[in-house]
Amino acid sequence: MRIAEPTIERIVQYHRLLKEFLESGRTVVSSKEIGDALSFKASQVRKDLSYFGEIGKRGVGYHVDRLYNHIDQILALPKECRIALAGVGRLGEALLRHKAFRDAKYSFRALFDIDPGKIGKSFRGIPCFDLADAPKIMKRERIEVLVLTVPAETAQKAVDMATAAGTVKGILNFSPATLVLPAGVLLCSVDISLELEKLLFYLKYRENQL
Repeated sequence: MRIAEPTIERIVQYHRLLKEFLESGRTVVSSKEIGDALSFKASQVRKDLSYFGEIGKRGVGYHVDRLYNHIDQILALPKECRIALAGVGRLGEALLRHKAFRDAKYSFRALFDIDPGKIGKSFRGIPCFDLADAPKIMKRERIEVLVLTVPAETAQKAVDMATAAGTVKGILNFSPATLVLPAGVLLCSVDISLELEKLLFYLKYRENQL
């Protein structure tokens, strides 16, 4: 079954929201309440959840613990995912500190950089290696995912070095560069400047309508 990317993004948001509900002691929630909390329509919430089976009751709603556990199983990985990060600059270090990257489902096993002042050091307990050693380290650590936070001019080189090991299955790219990847490697790009331009455009459009 092929699920659209926006649907997966919403499923992840439902999972986070339900965790908050669980921690606050809430036991039952409706699709409207989920939608209101996340600015989605109730019909959209019901449609998204129906992809994975009917787990709510009309007029009753969803049991928070059951729905959370159901989505947790949907998002669960068969094993811990090993991740590497290339580019230990301000953005890279910020990501390492972010709570979203501290999860039992995955762990950072290696960092890569070209700065001699960073190579050989550890950041948050994770060793930093020379980017030139990426093929050897990626293969040794069986790393499957690369997080890319290097400048655009270095991005393709970092991808080439990391994927040379043959273990990489996916790349989370924070660089604005257009990348060429080996066949079978998935790419998800987060272009912060693009998102900001989109926001500014929508703000301008909205103001022109007033």
